[in-house]
This record gives sequence, structure tokens and C-alpha cells, in this order.
Amino acid sequence: MTLKTVLLGACSALALAGIFSTAASAETLTIATVNNGDMVRMQGLTSEFTKANPDIQINWVTLEENVLRERVTTDIATKGGQYDILTIGNYEVPIWAKQGWLLELNKLGDKYDANDLLPSIRGGLTINSKLYAAPFYGESAMIMYRKDLFDKAGLKMPENPTWDFIGDAARKITDRKEGVNGICLRGKAGWGENMAFITALANSFGGRWFDEKWNAQFDQPEWKAALTYYVNIMKDAGPQGASSNGFNENLTLFQQGKCGMWMDATVAASFVSNPKDSKVADKVGYAIFPVKEGMTNHGNWLWSWNLAVPASSKKADSAQKFISWATSKEYTQLVASKEGWANVPPGTRTSLYENADYKKAAAFAEPTLAAMKAADITKPTVKPVPYTGGQFVAIPEFQAIGTNVGQLFSAVIAGQSTVDDALTAAQTATSREMKRAGYPK
Repeated sequence: MTLKTVLLGACSALALAGIFSTAASAETLTIATVNNGDMVRMQGLTSEFTKANPDIQINWVTLEENVLRERVTTDIATKGGQYDILTIGNYEVPIWAKQGWLLELNKLGDKYDANDLLPSIRGGLTINSKLYAAPFYGESAMIMYRKDLFDKAGLKMPENPTWDFIGDAARKITDRKEGVNGICLRGKAGWGENMAFITALANSFGGRWFDEKWNAQFDQPEWKAALTYYVNIMKDAGPQGASSNGFNENLTLFQQGKCGMWMDATVAASFVSNPKDSKVADKVGYAIFPVKEGMTNHGNWLWSWNLAVPASSKKADSAQKFISWATSKEYTQLVASKEGWANVPPGTRTSLYENADYKKAAAFAEPTLAAMKAADITKPTVKPVPYTGGQFVAIPEFQAIGTNVGQLFSAVIAGQSTVDDALTAAQTATSREMKRAGYPK
């Protein structure tokens, strides 16, 4: 054996030892996230992060929205420590931060530019001037509709559509023989599923969850009018099995050309207009969320999916490094280079809506920003209320109460109950839970 062979062998052994040593010492972050399109895309790009950070590996736990909420809530409340990064909404962030369940994000790096975050989004994630979650994407709600079907029916979407117009249009463009439903709306039970839409609808009808003394309001005429409208339009113009449809199910129906209209999160716009996935990509128009005749409240919600670090994590520094990458302007540029500007995560940064390339590629950019600006979670309803929140009520008890009411209302869509029975049950159950929780406080 020559000296050269010995040296080459030694170098190879050292190189292999280095690889195995890096692998052995790599820190693994477990991230719980929702199975929405933007998050799925983020997982596909994770190799870009681990390539730059070989000492960090990622373990993804991807869950349906209701399941995600249940699991992360249980884990953080019991300090289970299963996850190092949580995907949570702006409903949970202030409540959990005040409980001491989240760590402050104070190591995002000098280049992060937190001041570029949209003020309305950043404000919902900040407690006592401290940021407790970083927004991955932000959204409001708007109408997505088929311009070709409207033209065929001789309809023109108004600049400020009313619920009466939407109901009439949905019925006119329904074509059961062709498999086209006039409208697709959330029916799947959950405080963040069907109740997101129904609460926004009720807000625009003048309804409210509670009066100023925290009394439940499901026995009021505004709720009956809103829920009756919802049930009737779903019966006349909605898809079969709607009680099982949430955001992702309706997205698929719209992309397949089976929905004439869809009222949901603005973030869906990039998916319905993407010709790779949507058969109707070139036929989609956008409009602001409807109002009730004589009302001024559009019921727009304001939501963000955010990345946060639970206090139980032992890997906070690495977790913040990943969060900084995934919610940065550089990540936006990465998605644009791989998927095009129309597919970058929307609704979080001012700079995105000042970007000429984005505005040129995304016809929905201006409608999205207008919808987000129209949302006012401090005044979610027409009448005075003691709470904030658009499509939710920002109190800890709402998660359980909202889920229960969502189940009652979903049963009406499934034909298992009536509007009157569901409202009576919602009034009784909600009043009982609020009294048990000690309201008014």
C-alpha cells in the first residue's frame, strides 16, 4: 500500500466521519402545520433551508385544519412538548401569549424587517410591544366568481354587491345538468370552518354573538335571517354533501369548474387562478364580500396563519431561525423564482403590494388588499359588542363554543335539523357555557 493510498483513505474516512458527525449532531425541529396549499409549498422548499442550515433537520406534521387546532391546543395547554413550531391563527396568539404559552420572537435576525409587516397583521400578533408569532400569510374574505357564467346569464357583478344580488345570481347560474353549482360555501363543522363564513355573514346581517353584557344572541331576528339565507342558498344552488366541505374541498370544486361563485379566504385567489391546477383560471373575477341591503358592514374577516414557538420547546433558537426564513422577504423571492409571483404567500408585507412584478402577475392583489383594509376586527358587527374579532370572538371559550355551534349549523345543511331548532340549541348551549365560564366578568 503506497503512502498516497493511505493518505487518500484517511481523507475519505475523515470526510465520512464529518458527514456522520453533522447528521448525528443535527437538531430536528418538529413543525405542526395545516394542509393548505401555501404550507404544502413551504414543505417542498424546505430543502433550501436545510441546505443553508445543515445542522437543522425538519420533521413535518401536516394536519387537516380542525385536527391541527385540536392537537396543538391540547399539546400547548398540557405542556406536552411535541412540537417546536406551531402553525396558529391570530385568534390563538394573543390568548396563548398572555397565558405564557408562547415564546417572544426576538431572534429573527437583523435582516428580518418586522417593520415591513402590514400593521393590521402585526398588531394582532403583538402583546406589550413584543412579537409572539410571525405571519406566513394573511387574508380577508371576498367573492371569487366565474365571469363566463355571469356573461352567459346576462349578469354583471356590482362594485358593492348585496346578499340579495348574490342569491339571485347563484340560482341563475346553477346548472345541475352540467354539474355547475351556483355557489360553494363552507359547511364543514368547526369554529374556523363553517363558523368563519357564517359569523361573517351574520355580522353583515347585523347579528352578533353576544350583547354588551355577554348574553348570547342566537334568539334574535338577525341570526334567524342570516342562517335562513345561508341554508336556502345552499339548498337551491350549493353542491351535494356541502356539510362535509371546508376550505380545501370548495377550492377543489371551484378549480374543477363546479362552482359559479365561492365566498372564502382571499388567499384562495392564487390557486383558482393558477392554470396548472385550475380549469377555470382565465375566467375568474373578484369582488368584495357582500352587504345586507341598508347595511354598511361587509363582514370581512381578517385572519393570518402564523408560525410560533411554544414555551415547551427546547430548540427555540433553531425554531426562530426557521421562522425567520419562512416568513421573510427572501422566502417570497424564492417562491417567485420557483412558482411565479402570483403564487407567493400574500397578505403579510407592505413591500409585496408595492412590488410591480407582483401586481402585474396577480390580478387579485388589489382586491385582496382592499378586502383586508375593509376589515375592522375592533368593530366586527353593526351593533356594539364587548369583544373583538371578525369571524371569531377573541375569548378563550370561543374555541369550544364555536365548534359546538358549528356542529349544530352543519346538521341543518345535512338535513338533520331545522334553522329554528339549531338556533334554539345554540342559544341554550352558549348561554350555559358562558355562565359556567363566569361571564360577565
